[in-house]
Amino acid sequence: MKFNKKLLAVAVSTALFSGGALAEDSKYQQLEAKIASLEAMLMELKKEVADKPDSAPAAKSTAKEDSKSAEQHNYSFGGFVKATASFSAYSDGDLASGSAGRDFYIPGTIPVGGEGESTDFDLGAKESRINFKSSHVLANGDKLGTFIEMDFLLPPSGNERVSNSYQPRMRHAFLTYNNWLFGQTWSTFQDVGALPESADFLAASDGIVFERQAMVRYTNGPWQLALENPESTITPFGGGGRIVSDDNGMPDLVAKYTHKADWGHVAVAGLVRSLEYDVVGNNESETSFGLSLTGKFNIGDKDDLKFNLASGSGMGRYVGLNTANGAVITDNGSLDAIDSTAVAVAYRHHWNDKLRSSFILSRIDIDNNRDYTGLGVTKSSQSAQLNLMYSPASKITLGIGFLHGKRELENGTDGELNRLIFSAKYAF
Repeated sequence: MKFNKKLLAVAVSTALFSGGALAEDSKYQQLEAKIASLEAMLMELKKEVADKPDSAPAAKSTAKEDSKSAEQHNYSFGGFVKATASFSAYSDGDLASGSAGRDFYIPGTIPVGGEGESTDFDLGAKESRINFKSSHVLANGDKLGTFIEMDFLLPPSGNERVSNSYQPRMRHAFLTYNNWLFGQTWSTFQDVGALPESADFLAASDGIVFERQAMVRYTNGPWQLALENPESTITPFGGGGRIVSDDNGMPDLVAKYTHKADWGHVAVAGLVRSLEYDVVGNNESETSFGLSLTGKFNIGDKDDLKFNLASGSGMGRYVGLNTANGAVITDNGSLDAIDSTAVAVAYRHHWNDKLRSSFILSRIDIDNNRDYTGLGVTKSSQSAQLNLMYSPASKITLGIGFLHGKRELENGTDGELNRLIFSAKYAF
């Protein structure tokens, strides 16, 4: 402990002098004054020592605090509650209860060639979802994150007889470490920022890339490169039920470049994969590819225009919610990739701070080799949708939408869907 040496010397000399003063009664008053002066000096010395604590304990305490503050950990819980009601009118038949096409628009489920018109009403909250997220900055500066999300959509998961209980399904489950991602999330071939807003669960289903799956992805600035879970969907020779082979021996390869600016963004993505199907004594494969151009243009202060364009050979399940398969089995048992082109455009206009509308067009065209697929497969599907969204308060959205969809087969027959959608959503 360090003291003010000058102040201490004055205090000691004063004490010695005061000893002599005690021997002389005549100097009593002078002694009393010097004692008071000594007390003041000691008080000043005590204050100075208190203001300058020992440096060693302080350094130790700071080191502990720095060690703790070097790592940062944040945890958050989110999601939304959403109720959706819909009136669906079909021109050619009906969709059975429990069909996924009753929950949201799936182009390939529009009935074609059925008997008579039908109307269905559905009301549910299965679209509600919950998620958990964490982000961490480690002591060495590395960044770590986790995300897991689930909702209650898609059968078979429950019934409407008594309790309307529905099982949760995993949407996302992944971790990130610096530039790497491991787990399940949106395919790198997809552009989430180009998805239109809608009262429905998903808009423009015909014309967009939409896929969630497991992957390993590396991101470096605007570039992303990923190896993703493969899965081949195949049409039998002459047509018939879809074959989901799960015979792939190599992951799907996806590369994407995204350019962002004040006016919005544009993304270009490429997909290369091998479609495979194993039969007894034979392993058939076919290389396929796809290209995607997507983006969003800001118009004025709040309006925007979003677009999606994808074309390729064997894209299959990546576009149009698997309206077309990736390949067809030929007459000699080999695989022939099916070409397809999908496009979607959406314009959103804000009428004021609370009210906005969106107009959406989408379409997919499929180039089937009818000698292999037959005439009962989908040739094209298209849809138009108009939505009005109202947010009376922050994170609350009330929506109403009208959807018209049409699906046509290779034999020329078609079916139509008209759907009126109401939704109420609170995000947290």
